[in-house]
Amino acid sequence: MMSSTDISPTQSRKWESDIIKLERVGLRYPRGAEVLKDVDLSLKAGSFTFVTGISGAGKSTLLQLINLNLRPSRGLVHLFGHDTSALPQKELLVLKRRIGMVLQDFRLIDHLSVFENVCLPLRVTGAVREDYKQDVLELLHWVGLGRRIQALPATLSGGEKQRAAIARAVLAKPHILIADEPTGNVDSQISQRLLRLFIELNRLGTTIIIATHDPNLIHSHTADVVKIEKGYLHKGIGS
Repeated sequence: MMSSTDISPTQSRKWESDIIKLERVGLRYPRGAEVLKDVDLSLKAGSFTFVTGISGAGKSTLLQLINLNLRPSRGLVHLFGHDTSALPQKELLVLKRRIGMVLQDFRLIDHLSVFENVCLPLRVTGAVREDYKQDVLELLHWVGLGRRIQALPATLSGGEKQRAAIARAVLAKPHILIADEPTGNVDSQISQRLLRLFIELNRLGTTIIIATHDPNLIHSHTADVVKIEKGYLHKGIGS
């Protein structure tokens, strides 16, 4: 499905500094307590990291900060060597295009088929359909959606929607791929297949960050693990 020519390792490893660096980051929602407290996190380009913790610990919030969907209440978020607090909105959007994200709400477009949803990131760049059609079909077969290519999102199960969202994020070949509970709606067999997809993408140079509370997923791959507990980030700790 993928070859070493699909993603150049230098695409994500060309930054000598950390590709992601959070310094004493805190985040507080309006009229609420701090969700994240004094978070320090440094990730090298090409790394693979699991983020774990109980539901509500702040895993999704951390991912949204890295994806620039949220801004910290305090502290600094550096991406690709840039201090994001100092960048204008136009340049932030450029950085966001280097990041792929799989959210728990999937964000599929209801009137588009599975195939059209997955290839949407390429369509908006002006890519020619015939140039990416075969790659999309192979990827959909790999994630177990080969028979659902023309299906609309309303007819998909939760697990099928999850796999379509993952395929869409992977197809764009991002420098950073962030996934929030990517195997939460699939069985163990599909879970391991998706993990192999993430591992292959990582091998080709993409920095992978997966939030999960599934110990089986964490223990099935040798990767860095960080845990969020009571708003604080602890390094090198499993679930």
